[in-house]
Amino acid sequence: MRRILLFPRAIVSLLVLLALSSCYSGSRPPRIGKAAPDFTIRDSERAVSLSQLKGKVVVLNFWATWCPPCIEEMPSLVRMQQRMQAKGVTVLAVSVDVDDGNYRRFLKDHNVNLLAVRDPDQKSNALYGTFKFPETYIIDRNGVMRRKFIGAVDWTEPEIIDFLGKL
Repeated sequence: MRRILLFPRAIVSLLVLLALSSCYSGSRPPRIGKAAPDFTIRDSERAVSLSQLKGKVVVLNFWATWCPPCIEEMPSLVRMQQRMQAKGVTVLAVSVDVDDGNYRRFLKDHNVNLLAVRDPDQKSNALYGTFKFPETYIIDRNGVMRRKFIGAVDWTEPEIIDFLGKL
């Protein structure tokens, strides 16, 4: 009886591994090389449209205050923005937080001086197929998506700074 139970578990485990490994399988995410979907977000402080940033390199970061990897990467996003702003690189940090108070408090407490906007309805990240945070897209000066990063990134890494500087 024990062998019979182990065999189906092994098959299920193998199928799960195959499904997970085929998610990206070395190929490019589908929107890379194509125009980034435009959106407009209005929160209590501002309205921001992605199209307003055309002519700049945009680091579009979807994040939340309740997301530990988002919190981990935020200081490096701020440092990279400070370093690269003169070269036309802008971070657009789109928070999916529902609670405006938590969002505002986080920005203040962590000195997040980026172009930040709150999209509690998650319409903008849904356009990109983003549902796990953080997720970041690099959009070139012509509005074309060039790279996608899933998870926390150290935005001050020389390879990233070099890549952004060449766009």
